[in-house]
Amino acid sequence: MEPYIVSARKYRPDSFESLIGQDNIVQTLKNSIIRGQLAHAYLFCGPRGVGKTSAARIFAKTINCAHPTAEMEPCGECESCRSFAEGRSYCIHELDAASNNSVDDIKMLIDQVNIPPQVGRYSVYIVDEVHMLSQAAFNAFLKTLEEPPAHAIFILATTEKHKILPTILSRCQTYDFNRISILDIVRNLRDIAAKEGVNIDDESLHVIALKADGAMRDALTIFDQTVAFCGTDVRYEDVLKNLNVLDYEHSFYLVDAFLEGRYQDALLKFDEILARGFNALHFVAALSAHLRDLVVARSEALDALLELPDSLKKKYREQAQRCPLQFLYDALAVTTACEAGYRASVNPRLHIEFALMKLSFLCGSQVSLKPAPVTVPEVRPAGGSAPVQAAPSKPAAAPAASAAPVSASAPVQPQASEKPAVETAPAPVAPAAQPTPAPAPVAPAQAPEAAAPAQPAVAPETPAPARRKPGRRPSALSISAIREKEETAGPAPEEIRTDELPDDARTLAAWQSLPAAYADRPRLAGTLSSAKVEIAEKDGTKFVTFFVVNTAQQQWIQEKLLHELEGRLQKLTASARLRLLVSVMADEQVEEKPYLPKEQALELMNKHPEVKSLVNDFGLDTKF
Repeated sequence: MEPYIVSARKYRPDSFESLIGQDNIVQTLKNSIIRGQLAHAYLFCGPRGVGKTSAARIFAKTINCAHPTAEMEPCGECESCRSFAEGRSYCIHELDAASNNSVDDIKMLIDQVNIPPQVGRYSVYIVDEVHMLSQAAFNAFLKTLEEPPAHAIFILATTEKHKILPTILSRCQTYDFNRISILDIVRNLRDIAAKEGVNIDDESLHVIALKADGAMRDALTIFDQTVAFCGTDVRYEDVLKNLNVLDYEHSFYLVDAFLEGRYQDALLKFDEILARGFNALHFVAALSAHLRDLVVARSEALDALLELPDSLKKKYREQAQRCPLQFLYDALAVTTACEAGYRASVNPRLHIEFALMKLSFLCGSQVSLKPAPVTVPEVRPAGGSAPVQAAPSKPAAAPAASAAPVSASAPVQPQASEKPAVETAPAPVAPAAQPTPAPAPVAPAQAPEAAAPAQPAVAPETPAPARRKPGRRPSALSISAIREKEETAGPAPEEIRTDELPDDARTLAAWQSLPAAYADRPRLAGTLSSAKVEIAEKDGTKFVTFFVVNTAQQQWIQEKLLHELEGRLQKLTASARLRLLVSVMADEQVEEKPYLPKEQALELMNKHPEVKSLVNDFGLDTKF
């Protein structure tokens, strides 16, 4: 029985053609070999499992191959290629910097550099995980890396480029390896499955590629794990179970529930997913990715951004056509906000459940809280005038009294809701000589009901002013609202004059009255009332400067309050030609006060010479 070799080693690339997902780097390396423009140091950097070390080995084997092909691929038959394949090549040296990161290890490497190759033209030194070298090892490596022998070529490989010294980076040609796309991983896994005799569908391969996160080595490792669990006949359900991955069907089901407003089903599905042991944050991330794919699936121009098998693409397009674009946009806003606030939430489950409820109500399925519109029947008044709407009555109220006939000459006013009679403005008092018309008789059909009192007639020449219906407010931007505001606002305040300056006394009085406007902010009012003020005039403008105690207070007032204070002061002085400044009070000479008994005695003697004479005359002891 042959020993088992994992797929990551068995199907490791051994030629530029088998290197997947790095076409730009492959073409650059081939061109440098064809033109003979080989650098003395290369740096291959990128994520794990994307082919950095494999590319370094292929490059080293190709430049030492005696008979490369026209496409610059190693022939595999010369002595250099056979020795490399058998692991006995003396032209290619590999050093694992993760375990050989000391200065002594680098010195041993430097000693080997001076030995010319036995077979081939170049001695290639591949240093893997070079970022693990110590600071001293990097410094010892600098001179050799900058000026190696003509036969020596260094290839450094790392996953963490930012940890390498800039002096090392400047001596190397840097090649950034990309993550391998999902489609390339699926294509390679399909070929390997055919060689291994494994029956697996594209959906399962797509799940494996998605789990690998752009690393071919990880994809091959997961593929071996899946085959070990499922055997040669791999089913989609077994792959999901083995890898503990959320099925796409969950996301499709949730979006359908959101569109129909079934928040109960969404909450139950979330509970089912949690019961199966899935991470709640991963659930939200998967839902966000599903919504993103739906946005992409709506447009055929974005088909290249949809990295899915053809069977899933069709399903995504069908659901995307049923989703309004505004819904998808709002849903993405909800899910991304849920992801951002998940870790800061005290109750993460409630946080996600609330997001699911908001998603269920995005399409307007929530119960409307607006009252139903009231239908108002038309009442045609006597005299042939235009029909008017009768006032709606309350549902629980008794029948309203019959309305009296309306005179044809009087303007009919619209009735407000829930009022039993038509409202009219009070008519002007008529002279005593004019007779008052008698009220109209009540119709016989209205006899069982209480008759409404007759309304006084309104003279044609003095129509009643129009009245707005109660409960209706004019729009803030309508012309009628602006006019009404101007009519009811009263006389406009006196505008600020700009033709004259206030005198200093009026300016000072205005400043002293300013703290009263900030009575609700005692500290600010105290600062303004105790501040020293200086008034100066220059070029027809009056400058008022008040002083604060420190720079921090000055900066805060300038940023937050100075414009407001200046406006208030201009209104109080009725002058726009006034500017307010704030400055810091200069340090004044602080009078030193004696505290110790000795200091107090010396001060007393200096202020009063007779005390000093008394001390000298009596020979008193002045030591304290």
